Amino acid sequence: MDAQLTYTMGLLEQGYLSARVCSMGNSTSRLYSALAKTLSSSAAVSQELLEASQHDQSEPLDPKELLDECQVALQDRPARLHRDFFSLRSESSSQQPRTFRVMQWNILAQALGEGKDNFIMCPMEALKWEERKYLILEEILMYQPDVLCLQEVDHYFDTFQPILSRLGYQCTFLAKPWSPCLDVEHNNGPDGCALFFLQDRFQLVNSAKIRLSARTLKTNQVAIAETLQCCETGRQLCFAVTHLKARTGWERFRLAQGSDLLDNLESITQGAIVPLIICGDFNADPTEEVYKRFASSSLNLNSAYKLLSEDGDSEPPYTTWKIRTTGESCHTLDYIWYSQHALRVNAALGLPTEEQIGPNRLPSFNYPSDHLSLVCDFSFNEDPARLL
Repeated sequence: MDAQLTYTMGLLEQGYLSARVCSMGNSTSRLYSALAKTLSSSAAVSQELLEASQHDQSEPLDPKELLDECQVALQDRPARLHRDFFSLRSESSSQQPRTFRVMQWNILAQALGEGKDNFIMCPMEALKWEERKYLILEEILMYQPDVLCLQEVDHYFDTFQPILSRLGYQCTFLAKPWSPCLDVEHNNGPDGCALFFLQDRFQLVNSAKIRLSARTLKTNQVAIAETLQCCETGRQLCFAVTHLKARTGWERFRLAQGSDLLDNLESITQGAIVPLIICGDFNADPTEEVYKRFASSSLNLNSAYKLLSEDGDSEPPYTTWKIRTTGESCHTLDYIWYSQHALRVNAALGLPTEEQIGPNRLPSFNYPSDHLSLVCDFSFNEDPARLL
């Protein structure tokens, strides 16, 4: 039996998952009603039943209704951070090509937020999962990405997979082998990377789960790479999501991990014949060697958010801003890399100002993570030589 399935069934047998999926605020939410029924007899759950609960789309959910429900649940919290999209094309709207939207986000693992990260200016009340999950879902539903790449996901099986699959997404998850979440009492399992795509926009061609290496050493960081075919154009595109090693002093380690990921992606994309989008929390600012390695790769990658700068060549001033016991930390660590020969960025979601974020920084009552989401609209360049 698959190790993750065994782990999940163990939680079910303890009644752990069923208690969590049934509780959404003060009453059982209709978001979870079908799943709660499936998992109610947890002690007798079979492998077939568990798989059915994970893949069942017989009761699709309406995104607008879900968004409305999230906003009702959050009505006592401050308003969410307002952010505007910025167009990066000069053509008139009649000339705009069909785009697809990609969202990158480190959502902050629940166990780490409550048990390890020590956000000294964020009240513990703001970190409670019972409401924080609504903030995360609201962010996703507001922007409705066609492809969603998440890091620090430790509520995949009881929240993100059941909900997003019923919204029409195909879902893939890969846990870290030694997740720090497991060191936290009352954790919800290991955290990892997750990739979701709308099945009415893309079809899966192949999927690879990668445990990143540093030279010959297998590490605790992972990546998912999936080649998808666009249902409208028939063109193929590879999406990858990753989360590199954190903390100062690990720069060479991150470089090795990033190089290993690039080697894997070069093979998967046949040397970038298949266009590529890489989303991730790299835990590296633009001065680090791993960033430079991606920028100079033979895969011909560019960082999408550079296009928001005045010179078109500078990263945003921050994608994460927090205050811990070790002090204030404001850095650019999150990126959306793309094959610039084959793809074009049509629009990007702007970042909130320092005033909007507020003096206590992130996370907060009106933003659920210490990392900001990145959202871009892409289109294929019309280059016949690149058609698949």
